Amino acid sequence: MGQELPSVFLVGPMGAGKTTIGKLLAKQLGRTFVDSDWYIESQTGADIAWIFAKEGEAGFRERETRAIDELTQNSQIVLATGGGAVMCAENREFLKQRGIVVYLNAPVEVQLARTSKDKSRPLLQQPNPRKILQELYSARDPLYRQVAHIIMPTGHTYPRHMVNQLMQQLESFVDCTTDASAHQED
Repeated sequence: MGQELPSVFLVGPMGAGKTTIGKLLAKQLGRTFVDSDWYIESQTGADIAWIFAKEGEAGFRERETRAIDELTQNSQIVLATGGGAVMCAENREFLKQRGIVVYLNAPVEVQLARTSKDKSRPLLQQPNPRKILQELYSARDPLYRQVAHIIMPTGHTYPRHMVNQLMQQLESFVDCTTDASAHQED
């Protein structure tokens, strides 16, 4: 399946498991894994928290859009995007048009448990991270759903089991799109 499958782009909130699932999926597919935040850090020589501190969220989002444009033009990759990447319409368009988008949907409780000790998340360095996560989820969930080809709930099973489930869904998705394009040619 790996060859006919376009690039796979993972979207979802922080703590959804995009990096963990992305690495495992890339290994299973024999592809390169790229995390857009890591890519931005490697391009700028600065970490995300520093970029937020110096350029604000708007400066970071500009860098993110450039990175997503570049990265989504690669074929045969698995890309984990930052949680807020879907806020920009241009990013949503790049993602939706250039690959298969998988929304890893993690409830706020799962996000909170997975991010509670992580100091590298600028948006959570607040007195009430649960409130921030809930607000972000409420604002972004409709956008994740808008861009997604596949929606996978997370936080309920082991990552390897989830990747196996995702592989089945990707196969079904490719089969459906292949069948649909074959019918259009008839």
